[in-house]
Amino acid sequence: MTVTKRHSLRIAAVGVISAASVALAGTAAMAAAPAAPTASVAQKAPAVKATISAKPSVTSVKAWQLFRVTGATTGLKAGTKVALQQKQGAKWVTLPASVPVAHNGSYSLGVKLGLKGKNNLRIVSGSTASPVFNVTVR
Repeated sequence: MTVTKRHSLRIAAVGVISAASVALAGTAAMAAAPAAPTASVAQKAPAVKATISAKPSVTSVKAWQLFRVTGATTGLKAGTKVALQQKQGAKWVTLPASVPVAHNGSYSLGVKLGLKGKNNLRIVSGSTASPVFNVTVR
């Protein structure tokens, strides 16, 4: 290699290293300076409380007859499971009926009940529950 080519390569390498040093120094200076709060951070919206609505397709069915419970959710991600609960005595029992929430927040759950009489039901997801609704099984 000739002297002029080596000299040109050396100058190019020094130029690249200098540019990198300046960029790093600027980044370090920005990181050291405290950031001023922006309007979006200062006025952060409170988290949306999750809600679930529920409406049965019927109010009275024969034992083991299929009916639907439909509703909408807010504050739940798509794919989150919602399940049916039935009041048995003093406690709520989760039944083996669940479905994921659709991308628009809605759900539709097929249900069959065998416990005759008035059934208090609700839809739940985690600690969020719908209002209680009733279906009578005859």
